[in-house]
Parts: sequence; C-alpha cells; structure tokens
Amino acid sequence: MKIIKSFNILNRELNYNKNIGFVPTMGSLHEGHISLIKYAKKKTKNVLVSIFVNPSQFNEKKDFIKYPRSLNKDISLLKKLNVNYLFLPTTYEIYKKGIKKRLIISNKDIILCAKHRPGHFEGVLAVISRFLQKISLKYLILGEKDFQQVYLIKKYLQKKFNIQIITCKTIRNKNKLPLSSRNILLNKFQLRKSEKISKLLFNFKKRIILNSKNIKFLNFYKNKVNNLCDNIEYFEIRSSFNLSRNISKKNFRIFIAYRQGKVRLIDNV
Repeated sequence: MKIIKSFNILNRELNYNKNIGFVPTMGSLHEGHISLIKYAKKKTKNVLVSIFVNPSQFNEKKDFIKYPRSLNKDISLLKKLNVNYLFLPTTYEIYKKGIKKRLIISNKDIILCAKHRPGHFEGVLAVISRFLQKISLKYLILGEKDFQQVYLIKKYLQKKFNIQIITCKTIRNKNKLPLSSRNILLNKFQLRKSEKISKLLFNFKKRIILNSKNIKFLNFYKNKVNNLCDNIEYFEIRSSFNLSRNISKKNFRIFIAYRQGKVRLIDNV
C-alpha cells in the first residue's frame, strides 16, 4: 500500500487512471468502512482510501478535538485489506489559500442534521468537492448510515463531476445498532440503550409497512426513545427519494439524531 500526502504525488501514482474506487473516511475504521472497501475491491482493482478529519464539517470545536483517531491501527488494517493507496492530506493540502471551506446548500435542504448542525454538510460538500476536483475518479463509494449526506453529495456534486456514486447498506452489530466511530465513546450502559433505540426504529418501520396509518404512532415511539437517551434532536419520517414529507409505505425512512451523554448518534431505517 502506498501512503500519499499530496494531490500532485497521488495523481502521478494513479497515472490519471479514472478506474479508481474511492472510499473517503475520517479514520477510526470499523466493519462499516471495511464493507465499503471490500465492495470497492470487487468493483475495481484500484482502491483509494482517504483519512482526513475535516475541521470544516464540525460545528463544535470540542467535537472535532474529541473525534476518535487511530491512525496506526487504521494503516495496519488497510494493509491487511490490500488497499492500493491511502491518502493522508493535511488541512493545508485540502484548504489552501482561496479554497472554500464550505459550499452553499439551499434552504429547503436545511432539515434533519443540516438544521441541527449548521455548516456541517456545507463542510462535507466542500471536502468531497475538493477531492473530486483534484483526483480523477470513476467510483465514489459511500455508506447509507448518513443517508442525508449521501443524498446531498448526489444532488450537489454527482452531475458536476460526472462520477458514479455507489451506496452500500449500513452495517450493524447483532443488536441492530449501526457501526460508528463514535460508538467507542459510549459506555456499556449507553451502548445497550442505543441498541434498544435501533430495535424500536425497526419495529416502528415494520408497523408502517403493514399499515401506513401506523405513522400516527410517531409520538408513541418518540417517547419510548426519549426514555433511552439524554436528548432527541429530531425523530422524523421522510421520503427515501428526496427527504420530503411526501411519503408512502413503500417510500419512507425513519430518521433520528440523539445524544447519549455528550455523544451524538444518528440512525435511519
């Protein structure tokens, strides 16, 4: 595996070959990331993984500082997976003078996490845009755990860069909790409560699929979830196509963001 820290050297190594599967990450890799990498390896022989904790997508400085980092462990894992290239850019390499640290999104897209984390997705779009501007790529591999993030990247960047964006299902533990780098910040009691929350979401989804009128139980499930966490930021049902409130029993997802202590977690089913 070649470890590269600048766009110029990366492009020379890639020889401007577009047949690259790219998995952008912020490190602290887990089985969810591994599933994306394995998919990328099936799709193309050349796999590029990036690790960059992007400061512009954190609206709380403390959250950026506390974000889990395990670079040496990540490098060892990526070598075992036979990843071809690891990109480790510095903040200066990404945001050189004159480079925008945030892109603008429309007001109608300021919902869910975009509403509760001002500037977050603007920062995500900026860094992904920077990657796509500087690297010739064919495939961008993303996970559905942050469904809103995937939706916005597709909406604002896919046509602009003429790239194929491939999404993979969320990887969960045996108790339905989605894998996340932040999970290591939870104690055992908080972890168990979060697993119960995810199971409630799946139960609620099954009821809606059986009968769309069961959407009326939203507040019932919200109260159950509220007893299992310290704060709910949002608990909403939206379209799986465009995140609008125009839904049917075949076209919906349940979205949630909540806190266990100081740890913010998201899920969607």
